[in-house]
Amino acid sequence: MAPGDLPASLPCVCLLLASGFAQAGRLLVVPMDGSHWFTMQMVVEKLIHRGHEVVAVVPEVSWQLGKSLNLTVKTYSTPYTLEEFNHMFNYFSDTQWITPEQRILSLIIGSVKVLFELRASHCRSLFNDKKLVEYLKQSSFDDVFLDPLEVCGLTLAKYLSLPSVVFSRYFYCHHLEVGNQCPSPLSYVPRLFSKFTDTMTFTERVSNFVFYMEEWAICHYLFKAATDIASEVLQTPVTMDDLFSQVSIWLLHTDFVLDFPRPVMPNMVFIGGINCQQRKPISKEFEAYVNASGEHGIVVFSLGSMVSEIPEKKAMEIAEALGRIPQTVLWRYTGPRPSNLAKNTILVKWLPQNDLLGHPKARAFITHSGSHGIYEGICNGVPMVMMPLFGDQMDNAKRMETRGAGVSLNVLEMTADDLENALKAVINDKSYKENIMRLSRLHKDRPIEPLDLAVFWVEYVMRNKGAPHLRPAAHDLTWYQYHSLDVIGFLLAIVLTVVFTVFKCCAYGCRKCFGKKGRVKKSHKSKTH
Repeated sequence: MAPGDLPASLPCVCLLLASGFAQAGRLLVVPMDGSHWFTMQMVVEKLIHRGHEVVAVVPEVSWQLGKSLNLTVKTYSTPYTLEEFNHMFNYFSDTQWITPEQRILSLIIGSVKVLFELRASHCRSLFNDKKLVEYLKQSSFDDVFLDPLEVCGLTLAKYLSLPSVVFSRYFYCHHLEVGNQCPSPLSYVPRLFSKFTDTMTFTERVSNFVFYMEEWAICHYLFKAATDIASEVLQTPVTMDDLFSQVSIWLLHTDFVLDFPRPVMPNMVFIGGINCQQRKPISKEFEAYVNASGEHGIVVFSLGSMVSEIPEKKAMEIAEALGRIPQTVLWRYTGPRPSNLAKNTILVKWLPQNDLLGHPKARAFITHSGSHGIYEGICNGVPMVMMPLFGDQMDNAKRMETRGAGVSLNVLEMTADDLENALKAVINDKSYKENIMRLSRLHKDRPIEPLDLAVFWVEYVMRNKGAPHLRPAAHDLTWYQYHSLDVIGFLLAIVLTVVFTVFKCCAYGCRKCFGKKGRVKKSHKSKTH
């Protein structure tokens, strides 16, 4: 390096150092329980470490919310106990083992509707706690950091007139596009749950349009309880689009290594892979398992925190397939031990997933295709066998399969042979390893780490009291102004007026010229007679 040259990364380092000297602020956090909190709390922890005062508002009944963090936790009562909450969650979790048709019915009238109503009830409970609401009003927060599936965070931000930062992988329905006024052309942007790529046939584009229309119908139904409560609290009729349009920054747990290219707005920040960390040494127990695998290596198997048990017949099919490969399989599973479990398969209640995937002996990763697992597979360059169950998992699996980084299986229909063949394919076919390594290099080739980027934007909103300069003027336009229908109508009227005027002038001229000549000829003929 020449004496006058500076490292390319120096501007980013200076940016982060400069932001580190910012005055500490007060942050209100409204999180969602479960796997969503695992990554959100990483941002919260770093903000606390940087000197910010953080207050989390959570229901008194939860699994992990607000625990083991050095922050102030404010709770509100819930109309259910922990046992009832677990029962509702198990009922919801059971929908992962039913057919897509049954799942749609569940979405409309079953467990998913119950889950949305449960989230809406949190908002009523929170605002019924007058002491808590008064505390929040008097606390002078700078920002609200929230998960959009806990809809009350949006209502609370509007009620307190505070800027907000949303942390999310995705959001079902059209509210992300409408709330941001972000174009989302149905011709090449597949809708959530469609399992389409960005290159669609005519039939797929028709289906994509139908998916979009279904969203408008279903989402109004799913969020009706939430909007009713928000309207009651804010004392004015509001829609979900009204709540989402106030968001200052969207921190989206994705990037264009996983997702397909699409239009974005300036307040959409991509932090895909924020959960990826440097591999740490594994415990002696797991080190012994890995070393015992020999030259064949290991397969890491986890279906995420939401799956505690698998139907017995399906578990036995999986166990049979795992016994047919030479690799040692580390399977995170808390259900009953399958009777046909092979010697090469080790059941554990917990495993250090990222550390095992980062081990040189990791040969494959069997995953449910949740965003956390997908990104850990990408970061560590391990080809995947994907068994999506619910939510965005089907789309995640489709994207990885399209890029040649893994094989996707229908967990309801697959056989032991299907799983065996998929594992042997991703382990023995070098193209899968090459493709996932290429994705890993692309993902890591960035000027700033996702966690640092997320922290920067949260602090940015705190420092600047929002980000109104990133809000497009489209929010202030009517639907016909947005699509320039008034301009098109005006110009069309001018064109039609000009055409009509020219036509009338030509017709008048023709009548004057040819009409007069015709009358002269007619009179001439009459004289000769």
